[in-house]
Amino acid sequence: QGRGRHRGGRSGDGRGVRRRAVAAAIALCAFSFPAAALDPPPAVAVRVASFNIDLFQARSGQLIGELAACGFEKARRGAEILQIVRPDVVLLNEIDWDEDGDALARFQSECLDVGWNGAAPIAYPHVYAGRPNTGIDSGADLDRDGVLGEPEDAWGYGAFPGQYGMALLSRFPIAQTRSFGDLAWFARPAADPPTTADGAPWFDPAVAARHPLSSKAHWDVAIDTPLGRLHALASHPTPPIGEGDERRNSRRNADEIGFWIDYLTPDRAAWIVDDRGVRGGLPDGAAFAILGDLNADPRDGRSRKGPIRDLIAHPRVQDAEPRSRGGAEDAAAEGGPNAAQSGDPALDTADFGRPGNLRVDYVLPSSGWTVAASGVFWPATGDPLRRLIAGGRRVASDHRLVWVDLVL
Repeated sequence: QGRGRHRGGRSGDGRGVRRRAVAAAIALCAFSFPAAALDPPPAVAVRVASFNIDLFQARSGQLIGELAACGFEKARRGAEILQIVRPDVVLLNEIDWDEDGDALARFQSECLDVGWNGAAPIAYPHVYAGRPNTGIDSGADLDRDGVLGEPEDAWGYGAFPGQYGMALLSRFPIAQTRSFGDLAWFARPAADPPTTADGAPWFDPAVAARHPLSSKAHWDVAIDTPLGRLHALASHPTPPIGEGDERRNSRRNADEIGFWIDYLTPDRAAWIVDDRGVRGGLPDGAAFAILGDLNADPRDGRSRKGPIRDLIAHPRVQDAEPRSRGGAEDAAAEGGPNAAQSGDPALDTADFGRPGNLRVDYVLPSSGWTVAASGVFWPATGDPLRRLIAGGRRVASDHRLVWVDLVL
């Protein structure tokens, strides 16, 4: 599949369709279920999750070494969170990519296949991890600072190819994949190109013609679950930071999110061509879930609000509004920018410190599913699992895992 690759064959844990025990469900309720969802979820469900696991490193290949015997504290904590929540399908953002898939394979074998603090190991036999655009040098001065070859001058911000990569892990077989990493940004009819202060194009025509839309990747990974085929629509748009008045990253973030609106809307999808040359969007009636750190809060923060609001409001999309007690508690305790925000802090999925807590990570299922339960892994003060998110960026991701249980 063009730029991407997927593999199967790792042994699973034999569970197949989830049959959740009442005690386990109530334990999860303590940190993630809304108060109205204390009953255990249905016996048959597919749990879908998104997790910015924050496993990027400064140098190519460094993560592979850090994962030996899962000696990287962030990796151990991330693995334990996955073992506790136990999603059937999960998108990992910010895990460095390498050509041979060694970092991801080592994370699975050294971290996920080992139980941590009483949690059971978890296996994902099926993986898709295509090459991202991060760290691929454009040969141009994209940020116009007079210096070539910087991370800002890559097609997606990165110090080396594959930094801040993505991986889709599944218990169930991957049937087919589409990737859109080569799709030109300004091929989008609704694209909003950055301009200089006098209104001239920020990028010269030759650069603009080659500039990809995806800062990391856009994938459609079709998974055959026991409840039918699920299209995992995965991406990680660039954050709306590190820019000047041209707002090139904010505009790109908006268009990366807007891609999914076009992909789900037949009369807007004709411009879309995948990396194999196949044109068009997702057929009507196909079941899906949009996954990823979209770096956009519909109410607060620097991002443009229109695209994320329009995506959430799309007629083919439903928003389960996953929430946590810990997020609301921390926003109140930290104060600062959180006190001036208008969004519900229980919906927050990231603790960014000075910018405040924001909702930027999403699992947005298609409207044909029934959502049995949902949550954000953000343990409140007093919960013994709080230790997994404590300690700052040195030992834990600043993002929280988001999950949704889907049933027919």
